Amino acid sequence: MPMTRDPDDGVELLWREEEREPRPGLSLGRIVRTAIELADAEGLEGLSMRKVADRLGFTTMSLYRHVPGRDQLVDLMRDEAMGEHTDEPPKRATKEPPSQEGWRPRLEAVARQAWRIRERHPWLAEVRGSRHLPGPNAVAHYDYMLATLTGTALRPSEVIAVIGLVGRFVDAEALLLLETRREERRSGVSEEEWWGARDSLFERLDQYPTISGLWESGGWDHPEDSFEFGLRRLLDGIEALIRERDETRGENCLECGTPLEPAESGRPRVYCSRACRQRAYRKRRTG
Repeated sequence: MPMTRDPDDGVELLWREEEREPRPGLSLGRIVRTAIELADAEGLEGLSMRKVADRLGFTTMSLYRHVPGRDQLVDLMRDEAMGEHTDEPPKRATKEPPSQEGWRPRLEAVARQAWRIRERHPWLAEVRGSRHLPGPNAVAHYDYMLATLTGTALRPSEVIAVIGLVGRFVDAEALLLLETRREERRSGVSEEEWWGARDSLFERLDQYPTISGLWESGGWDHPEDSFEFGLRRLLDGIEALIRERDETRGENCLECGTPLEPAESGRPRVYCSRACRQRAYRKRRTG
């Protein structure tokens, strides 16, 4: 049976930052940067330990002294690419919570940065699954994204859900970009040229009135940028939720004065906790 690696070994590898610094000869940093260059050119399907070794001029076995295998190498590559979020605070930096009004430009800026990174490294969209270990750069990026909404009227669980939603949107757009570039590289034909040559299909579409009407009105002449359009609409929805939450908060606990978060049921709350409710009840009984 194949040996199952301990996930904690991957954590130790990802967070040993000093070994990723440039040094003479073969190093983990050189391996990771060379692997990124290879994946940028050929995608993850073209990535192998042997190819990376060949580019570096070393044997494949030499790489295994620095990184256990391809999966761990991909995790390291991902974290290295995430370090390109240059506008964000350094790792573990202390940050003041943003103002209620300033969350949107901050979140929009970090989403655009994430998109630009995926344009440079489309293979990031191929890193699928829920069990890829994050390194220091990925954790710092996630922490910064969460901080953009700290101080707004959103509940803590909603802050986490919103950032997850934004991240999945960026990843979905990046996956579409990856698939488009892969097909163009494989066929040597651009997406626009390929669809422009599908006359046999277009001749059959006039029997569909909605499609025909949108075509005749120029709906496909100047298509919306899917990332820009989607990001604006997504942020509009988040803004509406924050406004809704802001309108329903502001009342304080009658016992301790703590600001009350809206109840999940939507019913108005009077006390912030069961303990405050019980203290108030005892006061009424003894007063």
